[in-house]
Amino acid sequence: MASSSGKSASNAKTSAKATTTKSQPAKAAATAEATADANLFDLGGIDAATLLDWYATMQLGRRLDEKAANYLKMAKGWSYHAPFAGHDGIQLALGKAFRAKKDYLFPYYRDMLTCLAAGLTVEEIIANGLSKDADVAGGGRHMSNHFAKIEFNIQNVSSCTGNHCQQAAGLARAVKKYGGDEVVYCSTGDSTTSEGYYYESVNGADREKLPLIFVIQNNKYGISVPLHEQTTNLVVSDNFRGFTNLKIWNVDGRDPVACHSALLEARAYALSGAGPAMIHADCDRIGSHSNSDNHELYREKEDIDAMKHRDPLPRFRASLLAAGIATEEQLAAIEQANKQAIFAAADVIEPSPDPAPSSYTDFVIPESIVAYHDEAESRWQTDPDAQQITFREGINTALIQEFRRNPNTFLFGQDVASHKKQGIFNVCKGLLDEFGNDRVFNAPIAEDYIVGTANGMCRYRDDIRVVVEGAEFADYFWPAMEQLVECSHDYWRTRGQFSANMVVRLASGGYIQGGLYHSQNLEGTFTTLPGIRVVMPAFADDAVGLMRNAMRSRGVTMYLEPKFLYNYRPTSTSMPSDDFIIPFGKARVRRPGTDLTIVSWGTAVHWSLQAAQRMEAQGTSVEVIDLRSLAPWDKDMVLESVKRTGRCVVAHEDKKTAGFGGEVASTITEEVFRWLDAPVVRVGSKDTPVGFAKSLEGAILLSVDDIVQAATATVNF
Repeated sequence: MASSSGKSASNAKTSAKATTTKSQPAKAAATAEATADANLFDLGGIDAATLLDWYATMQLGRRLDEKAANYLKMAKGWSYHAPFAGHDGIQLALGKAFRAKKDYLFPYYRDMLTCLAAGLTVEEIIANGLSKDADVAGGGRHMSNHFAKIEFNIQNVSSCTGNHCQQAAGLARAVKKYGGDEVVYCSTGDSTTSEGYYYESVNGADREKLPLIFVIQNNKYGISVPLHEQTTNLVVSDNFRGFTNLKIWNVDGRDPVACHSALLEARAYALSGAGPAMIHADCDRIGSHSNSDNHELYREKEDIDAMKHRDPLPRFRASLLAAGIATEEQLAAIEQANKQAIFAAADVIEPSPDPAPSSYTDFVIPESIVAYHDEAESRWQTDPDAQQITFREGINTALIQEFRRNPNTFLFGQDVASHKKQGIFNVCKGLLDEFGNDRVFNAPIAEDYIVGTANGMCRYRDDIRVVVEGAEFADYFWPAMEQLVECSHDYWRTRGQFSANMVVRLASGGYIQGGLYHSQNLEGTFTTLPGIRVVMPAFADDAVGLMRNAMRSRGVTMYLEPKFLYNYRPTSTSMPSDDFIIPFGKARVRRPGTDLTIVSWGTAVHWSLQAAQRMEAQGTSVEVIDLRSLAPWDKDMVLESVKRTGRCVVAHEDKKTAGFGGEVASTITEEVFRWLDAPVVRVGSKDTPVGFAKSLEGAILLSVDDIVQAATATVNF
């Protein structure tokens, strides 16, 4: 029985006993016993053909679950397996309610039956479990038991428990903005609801009235942690009762009919535009959490035995027999056919090829719209007679131009769409006025939600481009790292089937007397993540050219904006022509020289140029290279320069320890060591937090004096 009043559906008191023998007399006896003592499911309202189809799918799923465990015992694969037994009712109903190639489904790692019912074949399930090249989720790149079929809109989700709820909200937002009639299903376990980002997702979906259905499969355990140690409300949907537009159904997750009825009602509600829905399904986790867990270490035998008596599969079987829907012979025939289907699929998949070892380099990041080539620097030039723009104006102009160029472009973040304000640094000025609140809008102060929903919006159509202010200041981006990591391997994990096409803008760095939380540089962290681009322009024309490439290209680009440079006069350049685009991974020589190379980026480029002028007065010719792009970075230009000068200083605003300069210096030492006349020197800000007092900030952050001192020591080595 389903309930939308807030009270849990009553659990069955007794259940059919699962048969363990293969003989027909014994099976018949077990069925008779089950019929006599079980609390049978009410099958009313569902036609016989549908019920038999449901039983076939449910029984097939359970046999596949057993097959997975056998593969583990035989050391053939399925190295991670999370059995679904006890979740059968809600998973079967969820998979059947999902409309393949129309709706969107975000399953979680226990959703084998959900995905089978939603359209995955037995072969596709086994190929995933054995991590074969034929795995439609991603060719064995993701952990086994993480089922997906993007062709059907069954999404490939991470192992980070429940982080797909953010993406589901973003996808539902896109559905609403484009006037679609699809719904998005987000399936999780009960413990996921303890995560802060789950609350953020419900809050956002409720506020935006999104066509999103949250499905909570509550088996009362998070691995070994019982539910009462997770939350006060053991019916965890009660934690969300305060959301005005969210409608909640509580249902017996063992009962496929009750679950299906609730899901259809929830879908109608979500499609009405009234708000999101939540299905709370009371389930049992009959087995251990996974193959690496032994639930007998923390659960009482009586509890385990009681769950087995509530097992949905024998109860459903007994219900079909008791209602006269099927005979014993009909069900036995279904079961035999399922057995043969699994054998046949295994015969096909087991000898099929594993992923080629060399293929790991494929699909790390999508190709950019403009790639680097030898003519790149001469092909796109600024017009010296054109209008002069500041660094801030360059970013703003590029955003406006790209929004005009692609109507499927969106911008959101904190303070970007407030009337008259439109961004705390005025970078977004004018976008709300020209493009309206439908395309430019504010987000909750929840950085993970901002990035996660941007990822989700990109899933609706491939020409969508999302620009977000990941945080008002880079220092506040850390909560969003969870979703950024997810974005970094989406393309690789799906073997090129999905990329999050987004630009994450961050006001970065110091020199504005911002103190501890308004002065950080995060590029050293971002560049450790394969699968994302990281750029940091230092001049207005480069700000335009890199933004154009970022917004037109597929994939994720971290666009770091040194906020000190927004209105810093030396950054001003002429407005570049319409075809001016900076290739990723292409540096620029800002000043030629013969005695020493300084490699830099961001604000430090300007300090390096000042340092080079001072060194010239001392008789030293310094070449200054502005990387502009850190991931990828222009190794060829840097190495060629160092070969000529024999000396190198890497200067950056970030802390010296673990700054990206260490990567540059290491590469130079590894590849052109024999050309060096002195050690490669790194110079950066001090390895301390940034103080608020101007005197402290000046002592801590990189200065021109620091660069001159390092350069002088290198030349005199």
